[in-house]
Amino acid sequence: MIRVRIPPTLRTETGGAREVEADGATVGVLLDDLTARHPALRDRLFEDGAVAAFVNVYLDGEDVRTLGGMDAPVRSGQTLILLPAMAGGRA
Repeated sequence: MIRVRIPPTLRTETGGAREVEADGATVGVLLDDLTARHPALRDRLFEDGAVAAFVNVYLDGEDVRTLGGMDAPVRSGQTLILLPAMAGGRA
């Protein structure tokens, strides 16, 4: 199993959990498993069938885009971190 860290902005979708588990051989399969376990996350993470542009995904601290994207391999014991970009500020 892979540990998935959930940021505060997405914890409502995981019942308040800071960390959950998911399984898969690649980042894409892992995210599919994660959203099957926590269906409310799908709309918050995906857009048009792909991970939304504003969602950053890190595997053991490394941006998955540099590791092969959704095809990046994962192994038991690793940690996936989801970080949706935040916007805002003063007008």
